[in-house]
Amino acid sequence: MPIKYDKLIKRMQEAGITSYTIKRDKIIGQATYKKIMEGGDIDTRTIAKLCKVLHCQPGDLMEYTEEDNEQA
Repeated sequence: MPIKYDKLIKRMQEAGITSYTIKRDKIIGQATYKKIMEGGDIDTRTIAKLCKVLHCQPGDLMEYTEEDNEQA
């Protein structure tokens, strides 16, 4: 995946947000949390919710990296 969520994972850890708090506070679904942790695709609604909770902008949560084997 060319989108990396390392920044998001770090911010969540710094904020004390765990899979338990995500479930308890209904921030995002467990399947979405798993996608983030595994580097899958998430939608813009999820990004917006996370930006609201973490008080940041989308670029603070993710970054684009080119893949060597990507074809145009």
